[in-house]
Amino acid sequence: MKRRRINENKRVLKAAKRVLVGGVNSPARAFNYVKTDPIPIKKGKGSRIYDYNGNRYIDYLLGFGSVILGHGINEVTKEISDSCEDGIVFGATNLYEVKLAESIRKAVPFFEKIRFTTSGTEAVMSALRLARGATGRNKIIKFAHSYHGHADHLLAKSGSGVATLGIPGSKGVPKDFTRHTLTAPYGDRHYMDRLFNKFGSDIAAVIVEPVGGNYGVITPDIGFMRYLRDITKKRGSLLVFDEVITGFRLHFGTAAQYFGIKPDLICLGKIIGGGLPIGAYGGGNKVMKHLAPTGGVYQASTFAGNPVVMRAGVKTIHLLSNMRKRYEFINNLTEDLVIELLREAAILGIGLSMRVFCSMFSLRFERKAHFEIFYKIMLKEGIYLAPSEFESNFLSFSHNRKDIEKTINAAKKALHAIATKRGLI
Repeated sequence: MKRRRINENKRVLKAAKRVLVGGVNSPARAFNYVKTDPIPIKKGKGSRIYDYNGNRYIDYLLGFGSVILGHGINEVTKEISDSCEDGIVFGATNLYEVKLAESIRKAVPFFEKIRFTTSGTEAVMSALRLARGATGRNKIIKFAHSYHGHADHLLAKSGSGVATLGIPGSKGVPKDFTRHTLTAPYGDRHYMDRLFNKFGSDIAAVIVEPVGGNYGVITPDIGFMRYLRDITKKRGSLLVFDEVITGFRLHFGTAAQYFGIKPDLICLGKIIGGGLPIGAYGGGNKVMKHLAPTGGVYQASTFAGNPVVMRAGVKTIHLLSNMRKRYEFINNLTEDLVIELLREAAILGIGLSMRVFCSMFSLRFERKAHFEIFYKIMLKEGIYLAPSEFESNFLSFSHNRKDIEKTINAAKKALHAIATKRGLI
């Protein structure tokens, strides 16, 4: 009698649903948008990830942009292993948080002082509290469809997860919590002028993603960002760049440097931790001195600056520094991939738009059902994309030309399937 092969993926998902809410620890991982079971991932190496059934995928999600070198990079994993042998968390200053701050400051001289956190959400939440404390004002301006983490006052009209779920915000957030959060259309100077004319004396900060990454890729409007710098300076407000995604993603440094704009505060995360949980925010002494223990703006953390994450971050920044030319390579690969997918869709008469900036890209079909078909076929072909049109996809330094060719061939199969279903061919 032939022994039936056990589907390990299903077994993991079944176990997850017994003990985790919806079987996940973050809603975007549930694959609700594409109406299929999520793929549990066992391990990763380079540009590839592997599920529990042994299937291999070229990974374009990359931990939602956290991984830029690639998975399982030996130098980074060795640093983590060595660090664990010395102890994991002490709740005290250690040499490696100093080294990581110095490494970041060397790459981005803008930072006079840095404070580490354990997530991007914490970094943004704390930076905005600091902005309020430093200015003595209450209100924050954010932009529609921008996601700045899941702090209560920032979930109004945010992108990413809540957009994937088709809801405008989150239940459980009282209106009073968001009354000091003003939301503006991105790029609309007249709307911004009206907000400043009405609330200017109480606007503590404007926060913006220099490249939007949570409503698909939102390509930057450099002129608008310069306008934001000008109006915040004139009105005594702070300009905060949320670079949790873009920090060390576009090039070796920040998007602020890339575009030649100097905000008052920059928030970092994802890449600077080498794949481990991290966040950071920083700026000039004039603002940062208001942060406890030197000032009255309180923020604390048990795990912030722990040596394991810090050592992974130091090694990652060091490797990136020595591989700067790789940024141009993966940016070019990304552009080539997008061009080929758009060309094939146009030939087949399929409504597909794609947005790309450096090594970030996103897809948007005219019909959501087409994205579902596309996504499921790509999975079968061994291509792992972000499971929503509202999320960004990324390339890593481990991706190569063969990965792109395989992805293009898989996409052609998926697009042909869509065209056949529509009767276009």
